[in-house]
Amino acid sequence: MASVAITESVLGFSPYALSLRSALKDNEGRSIATFDLTELSVEIRAMRDSLWALVRRKGHGGLALRAAFMAGAFTWTKLEPAAGEALKLRIESAMGSHVVVFASPRDTFERLRVTVRFTPAVPLVIPFMPRDLYPLDARDDPLGASGNVEAGQRGLNVGIVYFQVSEPAFGNVLYLQNFTALNDYFAATRTKPEGAVGGIWPELGYLPPSPSDLGKPCEPLQPGVEVTLSDAILVVRNDLPADERDSARHFLQMLGAAYLMIDHPETEYHDWIERAERTADDLERAPEATIRHYGHRYVHPYTAAEYPDIMVQMAVIAALHDWGKWRGEPLRLEAELKTGLEKFYDPKLKTLRRYLPNVGPDKNADAVDSWYLYHPLLNLGLLALDGDERCRDLFLKSLDYGIKAAHHFSYQWPIQYDITDFTVITKCAPADGRGQTDVGGVYAWVMLQAFELTDDKRFLDEARAAIDATMGLRFNVNYQANLTAWGAAACMRLWRITSQDLYLQQSYVLVASFLHNCVIWESRIALAAKYHNFFAVTCLQDAPYIAMYECFESFAAFERYLDDSGPELEPAARMLLSEFCKYGLTRAWYFYPDALPPEAISPKQRDTNGHVDRKLSFPLEDVYVDGQQAGQVGQEVYGAGGSFVFATRAFHTIDGAPFRVYCDHFVRACEQIGEHGLTITINGGETCTADLSLVRLKRRKLPKITVATTAGAIIRPYRTSADRIDYRVPAVGRLVFTWE
Repeated sequence: MASVAITESVLGFSPYALSLRSALKDNEGRSIATFDLTELSVEIRAMRDSLWALVRRKGHGGLALRAAFMAGAFTWTKLEPAAGEALKLRIESAMGSHVVVFASPRDTFERLRVTVRFTPAVPLVIPFMPRDLYPLDARDDPLGASGNVEAGQRGLNVGIVYFQVSEPAFGNVLYLQNFTALNDYFAATRTKPEGAVGGIWPELGYLPPSPSDLGKPCEPLQPGVEVTLSDAILVVRNDLPADERDSARHFLQMLGAAYLMIDHPETEYHDWIERAERTADDLERAPEATIRHYGHRYVHPYTAAEYPDIMVQMAVIAALHDWGKWRGEPLRLEAELKTGLEKFYDPKLKTLRRYLPNVGPDKNADAVDSWYLYHPLLNLGLLALDGDERCRDLFLKSLDYGIKAAHHFSYQWPIQYDITDFTVITKCAPADGRGQTDVGGVYAWVMLQAFELTDDKRFLDEARAAIDATMGLRFNVNYQANLTAWGAAACMRLWRITSQDLYLQQSYVLVASFLHNCVIWESRIALAAKYHNFFAVTCLQDAPYIAMYECFESFAAFERYLDDSGPELEPAARMLLSEFCKYGLTRAWYFYPDALPPEAISPKQRDTNGHVDRKLSFPLEDVYVDGQQAGQVGQEVYGAGGSFVFATRAFHTIDGAPFRVYCDHFVRACEQIGEHGLTITINGGETCTADLSLVRLKRRKLPKITVATTAGAIIRPYRTSADRIDYRVPAVGRLVFTWE
């Protein structure tokens, strides 16, 4: 949802906005209670057919939040509030019984949470309920306030609307609907909250999904069965952002404040080392994984399907390289796959081609997606920086063409073009009318790799120019999640190199755009109940599914982002990205077909994308938040790197110890102290927790071990077995391990 000024002259108004206007103008209804949110006052008022929370800033307007819609007359009773609750009401109407709870935590931000649980009196059909949020001017008129809507929910991603009320100057507002709490409603009504939060000014907030929206008969809610109808969170700042970077920083702070108010699912420990070993074995041995051309071995994109391309080769080779370094012994397959890379190089154009020269006539050999030109260079650069001379040579001799393309398109790339003459094949994506808006980010990262290799300032200048071109896109930077993540990492690296705060601040724009496309709720719709999906990211800005490749690539990019950051990093950004990566180690496990029940996997894949083999340790490309069958696109061999990335980041080998340390946060420092001592530093979210495990090595026995904070507080395990000791520790700080 773009940032646009809203004026009365360009919009009509619904009966619900007019009804609220009339009721507030005539001071209708009865005030039930009042309480404060720091500088805001909250009045709970019963009006006509709804219970409202009127949130006001004296002289500067406010918000009207419809807490419950009864569609008719109702009565109410005050209940005893529990700890942390400001007010609790029971409402009786012809529909049934509502319990409405208002909570208002006191901290830096003004926050209000309104949770509505409902028990129908009869089999109840709900064909429609109106949106629940209206900005108000200083006279309580919902038609009189104006402002900007910066972002609204996309697809099944986080249910937010983020906006500013500028006239009157009420401030900056984030509304979040916690869909996790609403799973029972979605199940009972057979609906899904796709695009449910947003709206058109002045009617914003949550529009509950209804089967009638899908052309289906309305499913009734059953009498006597309680469901949660709404779990709305408002976060308010009294100041307006100065520019898009300030707006993004505010968004991260406010989303972080809302995130801490919702329930988070438990994480799970998974043996990514064993998964990586199986994946490496399948890459080596399975005939569906690789194919030979020109006497060289290449990786199939999908199981026994599709032509080898350079992005696929480099994605797998770079991850194999990490795995070999972690093991202390390189894999033979890595070297074997590298021998065929030169066949992708076009000496005439002086660039890497997407396909080998013998690609079939069903492919346009000259067509290239914009990001495909640069992403292989990113992985070549990683290997070059690690001392691989062959990759260094291939990387450096491909750079000039990449720069030529960037200049031709003025750092604003189309979706696809002809590599021989830059003729645009597809300019824009149908979903948003834009090109590949985040390619500048991955291009900038490649240029920074080149700068590190050569110390040539022109590469630094190119990186800056590409990032500068992303300015002004606001929440529309994200085209493909992993590219946006690498762009954020490039911004952070630029800040480190140049000391210009502009790049640190611009990193927030990319991080905000990334998080806008995250699924910050746990769906249990249909087959989604069979796997974890909390804090996933949809692979594209309009994609209906989450994908393994974008998941682990974003994980790796944010490791770099956090590594390059320092105490100046916005704490909410550090916390949210740490949580994204933490949950990645749980949800990514369910991309593997052997981790899903057979009925959760599609029996048919796209025509050119092979088949699904549950015995192969390669992930499915597509897993759906709305519970469709996974693997409709295919089983991606090019996603094989996921297990290597997760294993090498989450597991830490300790010299001489009979165990490894597993941590679901990035470990910032690890130092052995003598033969039986160790310190580990974690730097995640200030109020969050990390899961840490001591995992027994084969043919060894776990020792008696003590884990303590640097202040000497002993941390007790929450689960122990012969193979593993599990701890839940603060996500920030240094821990001391000693064992006998």
